[in-house]
Amino acid sequence: MRTIKTIATSAFLAVLFFGCGGTAAVISTPVENIDTSPLKVSELTEAEKHNWGHLDLEKDTIPGMSVDKAYAEIIKNRKGKKVIVAVIDSGIDIDHEDLNDVIWTNKGEIPGNGKDDDKNGYIDDIHGWNFLGDGYYDQLEFVRILASGDTSNPDYARAKAEYETEYQKWSGRKTQYEQIYQQVKSTDEALTKHFGKKDYTKKEVAAIKTEDQALAQAQQIANYMFSNGLDSMGDAVKEIEDGLESINDRLNYNLNKDFKGRVNGDNPDDMSTKFYGNGNVKPMKKSESHGTHVAGIIAAERNNGKGANGVANNVEIMSIRSTPRGDEYDKDVALAIRYAVDNGALVINGSFGKSYSPHSDWVRDAIAYAGKKDVVFVHAAGNDSKDVDTKPNFPDDNVNGVEVSDTYIRVGALAPKYGSGMVAGFSNYGKKNVDVFAPGASVYSTTPENEYDTKGGTSMAAPGVAGIAALIRSYYPNLSAAQVKQVIMDSGLAINTKVIVGGNSEDVRPFADLSKSAKMVNAYNALIMASKMSK
Repeated sequence: MRTIKTIATSAFLAVLFFGCGGTAAVISTPVENIDTSPLKVSELTEAEKHNWGHLDLEKDTIPGMSVDKAYAEIIKNRKGKKVIVAVIDSGIDIDHEDLNDVIWTNKGEIPGNGKDDDKNGYIDDIHGWNFLGDGYYDQLEFVRILASGDTSNPDYARAKAEYETEYQKWSGRKTQYEQIYQQVKSTDEALTKHFGKKDYTKKEVAAIKTEDQALAQAQQIANYMFSNGLDSMGDAVKEIEDGLESINDRLNYNLNKDFKGRVNGDNPDDMSTKFYGNGNVKPMKKSESHGTHVAGIIAAERNNGKGANGVANNVEIMSIRSTPRGDEYDKDVALAIRYAVDNGALVINGSFGKSYSPHSDWVRDAIAYAGKKDVVFVHAAGNDSKDVDTKPNFPDDNVNGVEVSDTYIRVGALAPKYGSGMVAGFSNYGKKNVDVFAPGASVYSTTPENEYDTKGGTSMAAPGVAGIAALIRSYYPNLSAAQVKQVIMDSGLAINTKVIVGGNSEDVRPFADLSKSAKMVNAYNALIMASKMSK
């Protein structure tokens, strides 16, 4: 949930509440050129904000993946092999104007006849599968552990302690946001009355001259909101309303021990049943936008004059709905991975994760299965600002430090500012268990009903890497999944600079210490390396 510069804890607002006052000639980007790159001090243009993840660090001084450069200098008009990329996520708006021509269709299935025509066990799985059925909200995994009442569970004590901390935090946050909402709404009403119109401007607010204390307070609050990048008080009201909705969802569903979210009739602790759910892969609500956003980062139609460009241009997106508004179930994830592999995906993107995993072995077995079947699995590192070498984050691909797959890639997130602040403050990291970093903060992509929005998270970094994996598999199809991973790991840009870790300005470390490869992914270099390896 995005907040307005930690609005809930702002000392300023606290005062307001309690009293006003051609490949042969193409060469890789030389590493020595990178660490001498000038820092970009000017604000990003609107075009740069919408496309920063595709820009080039050396040319644009923005830590993108050099996607546009790869198309201009390497791919050009070449035609590659069509690659199926499975997106295991929330629902995807398969009718979106920027995605409708890149959605996978199961040619072995006859739509709407209620039969399993291709004999894969899933009836009418035309564009993928929905393991959630009509489910939408669900609990967090540690809440499920508590709700089970099984005190012998080795995670029970940790889950109980986390629940008490989280419930107190979100209850307090709700109170803060309700106070903020009343202040901001009253401010908007006061300024609307003063100007006699709703669409007053920043300039008009700044020009107010008054000795009226209430109006002066309204001006002060509005100016603060405008300084946080909001264009109007109406936007501020909407921002806080959205925040309150998210907080209430957290308390009413995710942290509610009595809530029963699973409605598909399946037992998530019994792997003997597999063919539950339905073929409706679309979002249940417009607000279920995560999967659509991820799909657009990978494969939104390029250069069609519409909102966003995906990384890969020769892709079909297989939609697998398995992530509710809460924590995903291990069983759903394990079966989703196997469904993707068995139905032709060469790349899988998993932008989900959690700190508890009762059936982590099921998921790990599925990741190993994908590796054995020559499928790349790209997974988001998580958004807890933590070291996943020491604190658990699932799914993972190792048992006691031994990896079960050589095709699993875990991705941390970069922000659009080269230098000490280039690692997104929310991003997890780990010298052993995070493989690479890619653009993940403030990424512009598709959202349901032909709309577009900017979102941030390692959820946005993983699909960028999945898109590069798809490019490699499209243009160099003789390379194995393990080789594709090797290319992505080895071809990135190794940055020698020190960076702020976990958003803590007192924690500054070499960028190389945050991932196994010590690199940020680079599509341009990856395609050059893939070309050499494929010969």
